[in-house]
Amino acid sequence: MIAKTVRTCFPIAAKAVSDSAEEINKLNVFPVPDGDTGTNMSLTLASVVKELSSLPADADMEAIAGAITHGSLMGARGNSGVITSQILRGVAEGLVGATDPASASDVAAALRRAVKVAFKAVRKPVEGTILTVLRDISTRADACEKARDSVEDTLDAVVVEAYQSVARTPDLLPVLKENGVVDSGAFGFAIFLEAFVNAALGREGHANDDFSTTFDAGAETAREGALDRVKIEANDDWEGSEYRYCNEFLFKADAPFDEDECLAFLASMGDCELLVGAYPDYKIHVHSNTPNLVLEHMLKLGQIYEVFIHNMEMEAHDRTAKIHADQEAAAEPAKPLGYVAVAAGSGEAEILSSLGVDVVVSGGQTMNPSTADLLEAVNKVNAEAVIILPNNGNIRMAAEAAASAAEDKRVAVVPTKTVPQAFSALFAVLPDSSFEDALDAMTEAAAEVRDGEITTAVRDSAASDGTPIHAGDVMGIINDSIDIVGSDVKQVTLDCINRMQEDEEGDSLTILAGSDMDDAAFEELLAAIEEAQPDLEIDAHRGEQPLYPVIFSIE
Repeated sequence: MIAKTVRTCFPIAAKAVSDSAEEINKLNVFPVPDGDTGTNMSLTLASVVKELSSLPADADMEAIAGAITHGSLMGARGNSGVITSQILRGVAEGLVGATDPASASDVAAALRRAVKVAFKAVRKPVEGTILTVLRDISTRADACEKARDSVEDTLDAVVVEAYQSVARTPDLLPVLKENGVVDSGAFGFAIFLEAFVNAALGREGHANDDFSTTFDAGAETAREGALDRVKIEANDDWEGSEYRYCNEFLFKADAPFDEDECLAFLASMGDCELLVGAYPDYKIHVHSNTPNLVLEHMLKLGQIYEVFIHNMEMEAHDRTAKIHADQEAAAEPAKPLGYVAVAAGSGEAEILSSLGVDVVVSGGQTMNPSTADLLEAVNKVNAEAVIILPNNGNIRMAAEAAASAAEDKRVAVVPTKTVPQAFSALFAVLPDSSFEDALDAMTEAAAEVRDGEITTAVRDSAASDGTPIHAGDVMGIINDSIDIVGSDVKQVTLDCINRMQEDEEGDSLTILAGSDMDDAAFEELLAAIEEAQPDLEIDAHRGEQPLYPVIFSIE
């Protein structure tokens, strides 16, 4: 049960941090305003998610703990990521011997183990950081254990304490108070913890960058208290930041070595030195002005790989530029009409943005965004009214729910089922159109689009005319109906286009290549279409959508 809970809830919590990464980045001013704490924590957690996904379905907690330890170590990025990896390692190790179902004592023991592991990894722990929050929630869990609280009450109490501890970080670390922010790593940790507990207790929703969630009143109040201490400001002050480069890499030792001596060397090269792991595999992190000397020294002891060297001064300037841009955007008056659209591929997203879409939400057939995701996107658009283009029939209801939930602006949905429908809908809007006129024009334009999709069957089925479909067959879907079945993507695409032209001749074809079709195959397909339909004007793009090597529309 514990193994299943950890494996199920970890990806949800990791996504909460990923969704909030940019806001966490903007908070970062310690130890230098490098602006990548959220990104580093997110990448570290993503590495764990990948490691967990490779385990067999019946993996026990010991195997899961191993995956968390290895995945977080190998994927740890930056100072915050490395410390997070040690917290995760400690908690996972502490849960290996837990009872099933878990108790308050198990939670307390796991957090005590995390404190021991994480504080051991940091030579000079600083108050007012993620380590302070870890220690505080461990103390709170100990109190719950002594009071014989239920595991549910203990988990709730730990989340409340996490946010309360985050709110106290400016009082413990002067640089935070000077800049009017809470500690970014601590805040990211609290978001992860809240989302994990939320999922473990069966509550819907997860924390995201507006930090809204379905949670108990105590956690809501604690989170609001932390948010009250957040005041994101531009900080481009590099004075006092002695070291410019963040050096991090994986290290495989040729033979056992003196770890304390190695840490002393790293300290002589800079600060924020970390050496975590166990022989022979380690993760090394240090801020230094001479990354070459760091690497040269470690090469004498073993092999280095996956080397990342970041210029923190440049990152700080980028952070400040982003904050200035956000502040300028917030100061701009709201435009009359804005757009939110869903896209499955990077190419689709780029085209939608070029056509005026303000926020593109990642999603598609197998990764439907939630109502909360779409509402969050709507709230990001600086417009009096917003039109959502779901671009998938499975996303329409979530889009309509988001439109109904919007409070500060008018929101409506144009029920597009495909991205090509969205293209036509956006082209149909005249400059200075009213909300109502734009909605009518877009809905009408989308309805007139005839579209096709090419994909591969994952199970046996039957086409619209009864033709049997076997797993692995290539299917041609015309206007939501499986009409063509074959074994070759190019031929099935041609058959679909030819049939659509026979039914109703069109003038133009918009076609998008998916991530599974390379450029050479796409060019070959386009040449075949031109030969078969010489009067059809072709507008070809790389959509990079997964699962569907070809998506197209005819008008």
